[in-house]
Amino acid sequence: MADPAGKAANHGYALARQLFDVLGDDLHVGGLAVREIVSRIGSPAYIYDGGGMRRAYRRLAAALDGFASIYYSVKANPARSVIRLFVQEGAGVEIASLGEYRAAIAAGAAPGRILFAGPGKRRAELEAVIEGGIGEIHIEGLDEIERIRAIGKRVHASIRINPVPDVQVGAMRMGGKATAFGFDEEDLDAAIAAVTAAPNIDLVGIHVYGGTQILDAEALIGGWRHAIDLAARVARTTGGPLRTVDLGGGLGIPYYANDKPLDLAAVAAAVPELTARMRAEPLLADARAIVEPGRFLTGEAGLYVSEINALKTSRGVRFLVLDGGMNHHLAASGNLGQVIKRNYPVVAPARMTAEPDQPATVVGPLCTPLDTLARDTGLPELRAGDLVAVLQSGAYGLTASPVNFLSHPQPAEALVEEGKIETIDRFRSMDVLPNREET
Repeated sequence: MADPAGKAANHGYALARQLFDVLGDDLHVGGLAVREIVSRIGSPAYIYDGGGMRRAYRRLAAALDGFASIYYSVKANPARSVIRLFVQEGAGVEIASLGEYRAAIAAGAAPGRILFAGPGKRRAELEAVIEGGIGEIHIEGLDEIERIRAIGKRVHASIRINPVPDVQVGAMRMGGKATAFGFDEEDLDAAIAAVTAAPNIDLVGIHVYGGTQILDAEALIGGWRHAIDLAARVARTTGGPLRTVDLGGGLGIPYYANDKPLDLAAVAAAVPELTARMRAEPLLADARAIVEPGRFLTGEAGLYVSEINALKTSRGVRFLVLDGGMNHHLAASGNLGQVIKRNYPVVAPARMTAEPDQPATVVGPLCTPLDTLARDTGLPELRAGDLVAVLQSGAYGLTASPVNFLSHPQPAEALVEEGKIETIDRFRSMDVLPNREET
């Protein structure tokens, strides 16, 4: 896409200067130039700014102060080093598999500060987390109740509720329609009865998660109000107090040129009213709210960096062919939920002072036209051996991608903070549970 003056548009450079340091020609992450990091860990690579993650956590914690605890949603980025960073900051952990549970435990998370959500939990998974210790299991269906009942050990549980359509927001709606997630709100009374009938399940809370990638603060707050009202309804139905009200995650970050960041000041301004709403129900007076972000905490702190392997022009289009592509970063290719393909922000991290006014289409090495990371975006004149960095890549990057497609090498990963590089071995960070079921 070109601007009115005829130059290729690219919002990545302005965003990069907001998120990271630029010294001379170089984009710096965690106190080091990106090209220096790549020279040490190789290309392609995911690079995570530890300081940026801590800043995102602290900004959100300040906005929610006195109202909600933060639980890091591991699915956004399950690297052990990343989980450990948020545990150090004081976060709990939300997991959706036994592999994520093991990664969280290895990262130092206390079992009592771990929540287990997600549909289709296998009995072997449930047995393992109950044996190892778990803060809460968020129950998503009747079969899950029966599995927990059959295991026989006492557990704390929350009911996950699929809310009505008029409170759904975000780029990807998680509820408000036919879904595998949770119990429909209209079936809530039956769900409560089924959970409370199980002698070894203590119903301590609810979990409501209506959408993801939410940038509208008022819509987010409206969903939280509805969740608090549902919690009050559950508490009145059971006649007992609730311990937790999980408001879900879904806090978004700006990816595309016209996206506006989530207004945390507006969220903070709503905290007194939300707190009062909870305290108005006596059975919620001692409950704590939980927010479980992932993307918001990690997304902006990550880069996917790849080296240009070849350049070519085909029918007037300049192609930059990288040594990695959608096999490492499916989301940036537009093949992870996008209907209309839009560019993630990209920059040349060792050419930050060069004018990014040359239209380029950035592709990976795979034998498919789907392997396109940016279309007609503005970049400087580049050559083979130069680097291209995809911003906003700290969440739903490597583990949301078809890494084995066409058997290319895995990318390197590193957490960088205060000039120190901690390499990450993603494929040893989680033990894989055999794919079997015991009912």
